[in-house]
Amino acid sequence: ASGPDSAREPSAARRSAASQMRSSMKPGDRLPEVIFHTRIRDTSIGGPNPFRWNETTTTDYFGGRRVGLFSLPGAFTPICSTYQLPDFEEAAVEMAELGIDEIYCLSVNDAFVMNQWARSQELKNVRVIPDGSAEFTRRIGMLVRKDDVGFGGRSWRYAAVVDDGVIEKAFVEP
Repeated sequence: ASGPDSAREPSAARRSAASQMRSSMKPGDRLPEVIFHTRIRDTSIGGPNPFRWNETTTTDYFGGRRVGLFSLPGAFTPICSTYQLPDFEEAAVEMAELGIDEIYCLSVNDAFVMNQWARSQELKNVRVIPDGSAEFTRRIGMLVRKDDVGFGGRSWRYAAVVDDGVIEKAFVEP
């Protein structure tokens, strides 16, 4: 379609990706076991950048707790930074009252980008998970190609309640 409203209409590729994504995550599914390559502060290193690599698994993040997980296409993007991440940050107390132990934001970005994004957003309640190689995102069926905007492979927007590594509820963007 062309004209003034065409920019707001989803492309055929986006509609096709959306139809594929809708059925990918569902309650009862166990999250795939992957290794996330994270950076953690280690003051024993010293210097201006005291961080070291850490391998954190799906079980490390989700085992033995009830988690609110949400994913979005990219750190520092306008909607993700202005609405989605801040809304989850602000909802932390209410989510805790509903039995959520942790809130995680996952994106197909590397640990450096995710850590700087968390820092710039002054997060206190939401922890970020870097899925730099998109392995987790691909294995749960949420990987979408966004080449039309120069992003490459990214995560579809979704949120889920995950209890001890099992999806309890899933909310996937149409």
